[in-house]
Amino acid sequence: MAKIVQCVPNYSEGRDLEKVEKIVASYKNREGVKLLSCEPDADYNRTVVTVIGDPVAVAEAVVESAGVAAEVIDMTTHSGEHSRMGAIDVVPFIPIKDMTMDECVDIAKKVGEELFQKHGIPVFLYEEAATRPERTNLAKVRKGQFEGMPEKLKDPQWHPDFGRDEIHPRAGVTAVGARMPLVAYNIDLDTSNLEIGKKIAAAIRHSGGGFRYIKAGAVETKGIIQVTMNITNYKKTSIYRVFETVKMEAKRYGVHVTGSEIVGLAPMEAFVESAEYYLGLYGFSKDKVLETHLMD
Repeated sequence: MAKIVQCVPNYSEGRDLEKVEKIVASYKNREGVKLLSCEPDADYNRTVVTVIGDPVAVAEAVVESAGVAAEVIDMTTHSGEHSRMGAIDVVPFIPIKDMTMDECVDIAKKVGEELFQKHGIPVFLYEEAATRPERTNLAKVRKGQFEGMPEKLKDPQWHPDFGRDEIHPRAGVTAVGARMPLVAYNIDLDTSNLEIGKKIAAAIRHSGGGFRYIKAGAVETKGIIQVTMNITNYKKTSIYRVFETVKMEAKRYGVHVTGSEIVGLAPMEAFVESAEYYLGLYGFSKDKVLETHLMD
């Protein structure tokens, strides 16, 4: 059977849609590659792209797209609410069908090497592809962001896995890795007080004593505060649990939750428990969903 890999590259451009179109063109009308979504966000100044397909074809498209991003994005003038260190900021590979995590690690290493060889972009390997324990966590890799990377790379501990200890002058640094599917999830609060958002984010994330599989922060966007997070294991930390906990924490500060959003794509299974919880269903599972059987 044909192997299928998913890739979710994040680009540090979400305002100039002409540039975004040039960047994602590498994924369109390409044999073996299917572009599933492209979601630019002006406040974050970031675009999240989701593609699936043949591992070799997807890897080639990513490398080509990275070259375009390095040409059209100038990180020296970049600003936005999302943490970032490079024009193509992060590139995770995810096993979908007949793929092992080890195979995704191999793809990550190959792409990382080519990003430097072809485009001169230094690369850190992260998550399952990490070569050192401190590089497993993307937040630690990205710490310092673009502006702090020139100094960070002088530290022998942070020498890139591929490339020299100096950033690409316009495109910065990229993290390439392998991981299981995650849910990128944001919750809106009816406040403009960023400190409240930060306190709530600290309460729910693992490093603050919250959920084991939550990485969270807070940003100001569209005149409100958003608690932004990655649910790294949706099977062990359900979306509804996080949503209800944020609602509870918000009440402490006289703040209400007004909505939430999924960034990029998420597995259908991630929503099953939430549907069961909010609808009061019993005996419910993904086997009750018609589309599950249509995909068999």
